[in-house]
Amino acid sequence: MLHERRRILRMKRGSSDSASGISRGSEYSYPKDDIIWQSYSVRTDLALEARDLISRRTGAEVPEVMSETEETRYASITRVRVMTPEAERILGKARGNYTTIDSKHLRSKSKEIEEELAQIFAREFLRLAPLPQNATVLVAGLGNWQATPDALGPRTIEYLTVTRHLHNLVPQELKGGMRAVCAISPGVLGLTGIETGEIIRGVVGNVRPDLVVVVDALASMSTQRLGSTIQMGDTGISPGSGVGNRRMGINRESLGVPVIAIGVPTVVNAETIAMDAMDFIEGQSRTAGLAPQDAQQANIRRGHLKQILSPYFGELVVTPKEVDDLVEDLAEILAAGLNAALHPSIDWDKILTYLS
Repeated sequence: MLHERRRILRMKRGSSDSASGISRGSEYSYPKDDIIWQSYSVRTDLALEARDLISRRTGAEVPEVMSETEETRYASITRVRVMTPEAERILGKARGNYTTIDSKHLRSKSKEIEEELAQIFAREFLRLAPLPQNATVLVAGLGNWQATPDALGPRTIEYLTVTRHLHNLVPQELKGGMRAVCAISPGVLGLTGIETGEIIRGVVGNVRPDLVVVVDALASMSTQRLGSTIQMGDTGISPGSGVGNRRMGINRESLGVPVIAIGVPTVVNAETIAMDAMDFIEGQSRTAGLAPQDAQQANIRRGHLKQILSPYFGELVVTPKEVDDLVEDLAEILAAGLNAALHPSIDWDKILTYLS
């Protein structure tokens, strides 16, 4: 049972739609010059982080980006909607809906907390992808199972309850709450020599699912979000984009069916950590009453930093030392949430038994 929730509207300079409780960005004139725009770009897979970064640096909400935040006992849930091509350009995120579940308790190893977080996950998943009872769902665990920080997708598949091969044998009274679910771990281009999107597209052509769900490890711009944030969105995914290795997109346009992308940050770019340190120092300088730098000076400093980090550290990514335990725990939570969303007739005791 979810506890009473408190909704918080993010309304810095934007107007609010009182009926929906969703804030809308103000009419801020964002720079279109490429040199200036580089100061806003950031390597992150999280739409929430991209929005917050740009809002912080410009002092205004991103136009045509709507958001709402809801608090529960163990998590903060933020729903972001990118509405226009202009908002898509500014954020660097495809138009669509993104839901972020933030919780430091993802690392708690408490079964009670994990169950509640999985229930929150299932609820938010079905909000993005309401499914008919007879839907067929393909779940793809993206990533390299030989590299622990990238193994979240394949590990989640191991805990998933797959039923497509048994669906015709299930008693009729259970079919309404147990959907036909199949799964695949297609590996990565370096292991198979085949684009991940090509493999999934081939499977989709034969299985003909009503929905494709992809699970992948993500990159964040904050060490605080590693292993403590779940993002899901209805825009699909470009595998590897968070670490600068963009591959064929896996989305409705490429597959011909709706795609829900789910991920948790397991790595952060070293360059981003250095940038955050610079921002912190600049913030301390302003607090101390020192003259703030203008945008051009900030761009110059960031350019110098890129030169210092190149060529050896520019692409360096960092992951927690306990990433093996972290990925294992996260895979169980994601699988529990997916099992609850896709098979509503299975009670929680059975779901937890399947995962043990």
